Amino acid sequence: MPLANIKELDMPATEYSPLIDGHPNGPPTGSKFKNFILARDEPGWLDSYKFLLLDSWMNILLVCIPFSFAAHHLNWDAGLVFLFSFFAIIPLAKLLGESTEQLSMKLGQTLGGLLNASFGNAVEVIVGIAALIQGELRIVQTSMLGSILSNLLLVLGMSFFAGGLRYQESHFQQTAAQTSSSLMTLACLTLVIPAAYHTAKAAGQEPFNPKTGAVLPTDVLASLLKGLPPIYVISTRFGQQPNAFYLFFQLKSHADLFKDENDTEEEIPGMSMVAATFALLGVTLITSFCADFLVSSIEETANKYSIPKAFIGVILLPLVSNAAEHVTSVWMALKGKMELTIGIAVGSSIQIAVFVIPTLILIGWAIGQPLTLYFADFETVVLFVSVLLVNLLIQDGKSNYMEGMMLMSLYIIIALAFWVS
Repeated sequence: MPLANIKELDMPATEYSPLIDGHPNGPPTGSKFKNFILARDEPGWLDSYKFLLLDSWMNILLVCIPFSFAAHHLNWDAGLVFLFSFFAIIPLAKLLGESTEQLSMKLGQTLGGLLNASFGNAVEVIVGIAALIQGELRIVQTSMLGSILSNLLLVLGMSFFAGGLRYQESHFQQTAAQTSSSLMTLACLTLVIPAAYHTAKAAGQEPFNPKTGAVLPTDVLASLLKGLPPIYVISTRFGQQPNAFYLFFQLKSHADLFKDENDTEEEIPGMSMVAATFALLGVTLITSFCADFLVSSIEETANKYSIPKAFIGVILLPLVSNAAEHVTSVWMALKGKMELTIGIAVGSSIQIAVFVIPTLILIGWAIGQPLTLYFADFETVVLFVSVLLVNLLIQDGKSNYMEGMMLMSLYIIIALAFWVS
C-alpha cells in the first residue's frame, strides 16, 4: 500500500472526512451550481439555442415578431397588426413546445409528463388571459371551444387521412383511446349542463314555470356557474377530479397503454436544462406581448374587413396555437405512431376542457371579468356532436383515410356555420 494511503488511515476522522475512503462526497454546492449554469456534460448554450432556432422551417416566421411590435406601437392598420401577430405566434408556439419537451427529457417520465400537461396549452392560456384583461369574454370562450374542435376534428382528421394514405389501416391502443375519449365526453358534459339549465329556465319549463309555484331564485344559475369551476380546478389539484386521475392513469398506473410498442428510438436532448428553462421563460414573455397585440386588433379587424368575431375565435385563433401540433401529429401518423397522434389530439383537448377553461374562469373572476362555463346553445351542440363522432370513430382501435375525411368534413361544416353567423 502506498505511504500516502497509510498516513490517511492513521488520521482521525473529522466531520469533513469522506464517508467511504477514496470516494469524496462530491463537488461543493458552488461547483454544482457552476456546472449547471455552464451546462457541463450537456449541449452548450450556443448549441442549445442553435438547435432551438434551426430545428424547424416554421421558425422562419419569427421575422414577424418585430413587425408585430412595430405595427402595434406605430398604429398601423389593425389588419396588419392582426396579421403580423397571428404569424408571429405560430413559431413561438413551436418554440414553447420544444422548450417544454427538452425540459421534460431531463425530468423523467412522471415530472416530464406533468410539465407537458401543464405547459402543453400555454399559448391558449396566454391568449385567453390577454383577451380576459381586455374584456373580450366571447373571444375567450370561442377560442377555447375552437381549440378543442381543432384538435378533435382537424388535427385528428388530417392525421387519420395522412396515415390512411400510407397504410391500409392504422392501429392504436384501444383501451387508452377509449379512456381519453370518455374523459373528453365527461368534460363536454360539464359545458352541456349549464347550457341546458339556462335553456330550460329561459323557456319556463319545470321547475322554472311560475304557474307551478316552484320558481327558483334568479341567482341559482349564477351560483351553479360559479360553483363548478372552483370545485373543478381545486379538486383537480388535490386529485379528486378526472384530470388528476387521468394523469396518474397515463403516467403511472397504466403508462404501458400509452406507449408505442414500435417506438424504439432513443431521444437525445438537443438543449441543456438551464438553456431550455431560460428559453421557456423568454418565449412565454414574447408570446404574451404578441397575444396582447393580436387580441387588441380583433375588434377593429372584424368590423373593417367584415370577419365574424365568432369565426376568428373558433377557427383562426386555434390555428395559431395548434399549428405545431398539426404538423407533429400528421408526421407521427405518417410514421404509423398512432398512439402519439391520439395523445396529441385528444390529450390536448382534454387539458383545455378540464383545466384551461376552469382556470381562465377563476382568473377572470379574480380580475373582475364575469366569465362562466355557460356557452351558447349552438356552440354546446357543436362540441357535443364533435365529441360523439370522435368516440364512434376511435372505439374500435383502428383508423383509415375515410374516417379522417369524416372528421375534416365536420370541421369544414362547423367553420362555414360560424362564418355565416
